[in-house]
Amino acid sequence: MNAPSSPVDVSSVVQRLGLDGIESVMEIGFDTDVDATLRTAVIEAVGELLDEDSDEIVGAVLLWCREEDGDLVDLLLDARDPLADNGVVWLLTPKAGRRGHIEPADVEESAALAGLKSTKTLNASPDWVASRMVVARR
Repeated sequence: MNAPSSPVDVSSVVQRLGLDGIESVMEIGFDTDVDATLRTAVIEAVGELLDEDSDEIVGAVLLWCREEDGDLVDLLLDARDPLADNGVVWLLTPKAGRRGHIEPADVEESAALAGLKSTKTLNASPDWVASRMVVARR
């Protein structure tokens, strides 16, 4: 694994994710490779993360996704389903050069097919990039 060239300030990332004040956040795609420091910081900011089996309507979804996880359009549709009005999906994918990386063009195309629009991307941790997505308005 490559060492990061500069550490990511996790508390700053959580703030930039805009999760303050969001009452419920769902997590999809959790596995042993997720960034534990980032995940812990998110939990500290929002409280418990709901798992993907929850029936609750949520203000945000954290979707950890790797190339081998299956069809990205289907995964994004699954993440979109529990969103409240004005909810957001944060798609977390491995950075370029990391196992499971998904090309940005594939992310954009899949988002569009799932009725989502990517609004910004940020470095979430040394190994993960986060893409903010909202439901595309017609």
